[in-house]
This record gives sequence, structure tokens and C-alpha cells, in this order.
Amino acid sequence: MVPVAFDRDRIERFLDRAAASLEGEWLLVGGAAAAVWFKAGRITEDIDLIGFAGTSAERMQLMELASVEGIPIEAVNSAADFFVYRIPDWKAHIEVLRRGPCAMIYRPSPTLFLLLKIGRLSEQDLEDCLALLEVVERDKLVLDRERLIEALGALPAADHPLCERRDRLVAAISSGQAHRTPPG
Repeated sequence: MVPVAFDRDRIERFLDRAAASLEGEWLLVGGAAAAVWFKAGRITEDIDLIGFAGTSAERMQLMELASVEGIPIEAVNSAADFFVYRIPDWKAHIEVLRRGPCAMIYRPSPTLFLLLKIGRLSEQDLEDCLALLEVVERDKLVLDRERLIEALGALPAADHPLCERRDRLVAAISSGQAHRTPPG
């Protein structure tokens, strides 16, 4: 199968149709979230859209929509829910992206986006994180820097390139002094 490439316009069109036809609450994460939110030139091979309930019925809705839109069902990914659900307070860190007649689509807050990226932290993940941190500083967005640095510090030792990427991210998170989440 030839990989599918989703740019911002194609993701936006899909999200418009998703908001119009899906039911329930959904969270857009990963490269697709980066493309529509803060990194206009970002291309991704899939759209990570997660139903809040995590049910088979939600996954079927998503696959049916993909099929109707002529998108390979493998290109709409709801498996990222595994990573989202591991963050206990993830629902407190989402923001409305689209409203439809029966569906609401959210995107992660800056803190949640970074928490979701730091475990794997590929080169592309690091680029996304650094781009988001620039937007956080420019737009004076709230970021729980302490939580992020703690999460990065709790990760197991890894290969040298991954450790270098983690160190770069810690430095970038630490360097921004404004807009810290207040303690408590």
C-alpha cells in the first residue's frame, strides 16, 4: 500500500466531515493535531482521532467515515487512545477544535500534546514539540513545565540519540520562563 499523505487542508476537510457526521466526543492528537493547530506545513501519514468512550462502535464510525471519504481505514488511527488514557487527567487538558450537530472534536492543550509525544520522541516528535514550544512562548499559552520535566526525567534510559532528543526538549521547556502553570 502506498502511504497516504495528509496536509493541513486535507486534515481540515476530514475534520469538517467528521464533525458533521460522527457522534460523541473525539480527540485529535499527533501529527494531524500539529498540522491544523501550530505547524501549517506538517504532513502526516495518518489522522489520530480518538473517541472518548473507547468503544468498538466509535471505531466503526471512524472507519465508516474514512471509507466514505475514500481514505484507507488504516490511515485513521484510534489506537492512540492507549497513550491518551494512561494520562489520568487528560480530559482536563483539551480544547474545542470543531463542533458538529452530534459530535465535538477537541485537540490537546500544549501540556497534553507534549506529554503524549515525549515517550517515543522520534526526530519528528521533537520537531513538533519544539514548534509547539515556540507557539507557547509567542502566544503566551499556559504550559505545565514542571510536570513535563518530571515526566521526561521519569522515562527509562534509552539509546544515545533518544537521550539527546530528551535533553534538547528539557532545555527547551526549561528555557521558557513565562506562562508557567501556577502551583497547586
